[in-house]
Amino acid sequence: TKPKLGLSGKNYGRVVYEGLKGGLDFMKDDENINSQPFMHWRDRFLYCMEAVNKASAETGEIKGHYLNITAGTMEEMYRRAELAKQLGSVIVMIDLIIGYTAIQSMAEWCRQNDMILHLHRAGHGTYTRQKNHGVSFRVIAKWMRLAGVDHIHAGTAVGKLEGDPKTVQGYYNVCRESFTRMDLERGVFFDQDWCDIRKVMPVASGGIHAGQMHQLLD
Repeated sequence: TKPKLGLSGKNYGRVVYEGLKGGLDFMKDDENINSQPFMHWRDRFLYCMEAVNKASAETGEIKGHYLNITAGTMEEMYRRAELAKQLGSVIVMIDLIIGYTAIQSMAEWCRQNDMILHLHRAGHGTYTRQKNHGVSFRVIAKWMRLAGVDHIHAGTAVGKLEGDPKTVQGYYNVCRESFTRMDLERGVFFDQDWCDIRKVMPVASGGIHAGQMHQLLD
């Protein structure tokens, strides 16, 4: 669950608190939530982590929030990641559009600082949804596994951004399996041994609600 644009930092934190107190284990920033005049990134970080700590204390459960550190430079992203760590967050998120070198750099930083890195695939549609040219999202999923991210939005067979169920299963398989076997039905055209390369947790994304869980699991 993720709040959208338009809230102040304080109101954003209130929504996070209410969601976590209401039973959610974690919440996340949207891909376009980075730093706006009405909600500076530092304010959002402070209010969100206050919400996480308060909800954790009141429920006795482990709670969390994915703080989006996406910014225009690596220096700024490192600065935001450092504050997230200082505030007690164990996970940060970035958008695909920051670029492949930046993604791998943040993955290295997170590994060194015992942080989890969540990748939002914002922007992938500019070159994965073209019928005549572009790059399959399956290839991007492989690149992100090689880059070292921990979570990745990998699409879903239901919801507002649904894709072909078999194709989406193929995306998930290249993220989760140690050895990916050829599966033409799911778009996997050759065997691939991942050896000791870390797996990635694929995350279903795009307008999913509780009433669709049975379809998602099928």
